Amino acid sequence: MDYLIAIVGGYLLGSIPFGLLLTRLAGLGDIRQVGSGNIGATNVLRTGRKDVALATLFLDAAKAALALILAREYLSQEAGYIAGAAALLGHCFPIWLKFNGGKGVATFFGTLLIGIWPVGTLAAALWLATAFVFRYSSLGALVASAAAPLIAVAFHASPIGVGATLFMSVLVWIRHRENLARLIKGEEPKIGKK
Repeated sequence: MDYLIAIVGGYLLGSIPFGLLLTRLAGLGDIRQVGSGNIGATNVLRTGRKDVALATLFLDAAKAALALILAREYLSQEAGYIAGAAALLGHCFPIWLKFNGGKGVATFFGTLLIGIWPVGTLAAALWLATAFVFRYSSLGALVASAAAPLIAVAFHASPIGVGATLFMSVLVWIRHRENLARLIKGEEPKIGKK
């Protein structure tokens, strides 16, 4: 029952589409009609409003962190991992937007940085290094998410912690499948390029 509560609560928190809500509040219209049509911070940045993009990034990470913290506090450590992973599921496939949400990178890091901070820190460092060297944000996300379960094992995370990390990594890869196809074809736009 604790795990079920964690899944439902985490999913509902994660499904709050902050990118869509903040851009509408800022008078920028429907973010789904801009750029990639994604509701995440990267696409919000394409509106030219760095403040709104930063707020989206923070809130998308914070909703997963909050789901994890609440479940960990009132249920158990393991339920916290599950709630964080469920928040990522909600972000990627929100019921309010016909299951078409964001790509989950900020939410992924929000869960890891609070749930298993060494894993989150090393994965974030991998993302930054990859993005800096190759100039592809999506490649950074793919590398970091692929490495995260291995890092979790290396840091002796619990089986549920490792499982939650692996589940989230698979979700990030699923949501980046179009980016992966463009990377393979050499058509993925680099950071700073339109």
